Amino acid sequence: MRDKSLTILSIVLVLAFVGLITGPGFAAEDVFRISKEKLEKLIDNPDVIILDVRYAKHWQNSKYKIKGAVRRRPTLFDSWANEFPRNKVLVLY
Repeated sequence: MRDKSLTILSIVLVLAFVGLITGPGFAAEDVFRISKEKLEKLIDNPDVIILDVRYAKHWQNSKYKIKGAVRRRPTLFDSWANEFPRNKVLVLY
């Protein structure tokens, strides 16, 4: 349970990072934070895509990874940003 809580906490913290990588196409009000409890309820939702956008060093060294999360390199955001359907909820951590 502790591992899952730490993973969820890392997601919530990294959501703040989203504003740094989304670029000028998104306003601050388009990005919001969610609690770890709410995210836990969304993990199995087919309308939610969880993206792990940690830098390679942090991703490789982490023992905490969310099952089913899609790994994308944050430095290549422009190359994969439009890859995901707009009718899905994207959670970046």
